Amino acid sequence: MALKVLIVDDETLARSRLRTLLGDCPDPRTEIVGEAANAVQAMEQIQRSACDLVLLDVHMPGVDGMALAASLRQMVSPPQIIFVTAYAEHAVQAFDLEAIDYLTKPVRLERLQQALQKAQRLRSVGGEGAAADAHGAADCLLIQERGRSERVALSDVIYLKAELKYITVRTAEKEHIYDGALSDLEQKYAHLFVRVHRNALVARRAVRAVEKHNDPVDGEGWTVRLDGVDERLSVSRRQLAAVREALMS
Repeated sequence: MALKVLIVDDETLARSRLRTLLGDCPDPRTEIVGEAANAVQAMEQIQRSACDLVLLDVHMPGVDGMALAASLRQMVSPPQIIFVTAYAEHAVQAFDLEAIDYLTKPVRLERLQQALQKAQRLRSVGGEGAAADAHGAADCLLIQERGRSERVALSDVIYLKAELKYITVRTAEKEHIYDGALSDLEQKYAHLFVRVHRNALVARRAVRAVEKHNDPVDGEGWTVRLDGVDERLSVSRRQLAAVREALMS
């Protein structure tokens, strides 16, 4: 079945652009049930005819998109929300409101389709399963790079490495830049990651071998071999026992 979508944006051209993009998305199919230029119109339409998904702008005259999303959460069966905005700085607040995605304008077709597919998956799970899936989505890092925001699942992260002023988040596919403190991540996700060095955490599930290493400068030491990447990270003597324990678990 097609996703029933309500477009909420105070700009006519922005609504028109989303209509065009939705028409170009082959999977999942969508049915646009209406448009609204402000929160009051949006709430009236949602109460009058049910929709599965709201594409919601943040900055609108009167009640803004964040306040509308908070009101929708109070409904017995609230629609899913994807924020569509020119402002990346509201992403954290958006996910606190359980939005399933946060797209920055100008919206690319590929990103919109990814967000719609996520909405379809949550919808198909339904009930308690949807709640569990939404809870699982909280086990993500919110990456903000080059004007866009993206969730990276912790289950996809192979290692976290502190650089000068940021953290490199490494998955099998690519590297992301994360603004945060390695110590905070270690404390919060100790069940998922083990410290191998003062500047690096690795995923416990990814540890495949701990091996001796002879460096021409530093001399004899240890490295850890990880699933999904060719790179090997140094293991400090202080952390060696903890890394070996992760290997055995």
